[in-house]
Amino acid sequence: MALAACILWSFNFIIARGISRQMPPVAISFFRWLCASIIIVPIAWQRFIAEKHLITKHWKNILFATLMGISLYSPLIYLAGHYSPAVNLALIGTTSTPVFTFLIAGIIYREKIPPLSLLGLLICIAGIILLLSKGSWDAIIHFHFTTGDKWMLLGAFFFAVYNILVRKKTKELSSLTYLFITFILGTVLLLPMYIWEARVSPPINWNLNLLLIVLYSGAGTSVAAFFCWNAAIQRIGSSRTSVFGNLIPVLASFEAVWLLHETVSFIQIASMCVVTVGLVLATYKK
Repeated sequence: MALAACILWSFNFIIARGISRQMPPVAISFFRWLCASIIIVPIAWQRFIAEKHLITKHWKNILFATLMGISLYSPLIYLAGHYSPAVNLALIGTTSTPVFTFLIAGIIYREKIPPLSLLGLLICIAGIILLLSKGSWDAIIHFHFTTGDKWMLLGAFFFAVYNILVRKKTKELSSLTYLFITFILGTVLLLPMYIWEARVSPPINWNLNLLLIVLYSGAGTSVAAFFCWNAAIQRIGSSRTSVFGNLIPVLASFEAVWLLHETVSFIQIASMCVVTVGLVLATYKK
């Protein structure tokens, strides 16, 4: 289940890069979450009716989490795909998020970072720097982020905030209802941005491939992956499940070579190994 979720999520970075010239970023985000909302309505409706009285009680958490995790994070992935290869998107996105999550939780909520987790985070940062600098000391000295890297890092920050808000959500509200509300609300929040983007961007040339990609994004990366991930957590626990997330950039690399004909350099492989070690240390529990 955990592996299936990682495979589903890894293809999202391939989509971000692969259709960057066919569909603008807000459009793919809007149709992705619209599709996911349509799919989840019959699944979550009864639970939503039973718990709807809790939504107004916790509306601030729901609204802010939706804004961070869906309405801002999702378009930024597809925007970054215009400028950076899929391998970079996957590696930066999946490694920066836990780093930002630890830092935000430590600064805002005064959560203590265990020494081993701190060491793991520093190793992750070293791996990211290795990737972005391409292993060149001169590039490190004169370091600057590319446009795609900046957008992906900003998206990772927003998703880190989302992770913390989900962690802080009330236990009264089930995960299914929470997901249902964030899907619907996220689509609504994306609508004004989509209307604006449609007015300033060339019209989308719809075809069967784009329709299938939108269906996959909605049904696969947004609904099926979530259920697989939750099923894995129930069976093997959250700590063991979280380690599987390290496979996402590895899987995305193979997929990028296979589908997008990108080349994977030694530096990308080396940074992947460094980051994987860092993430395992950061999430390790006795």
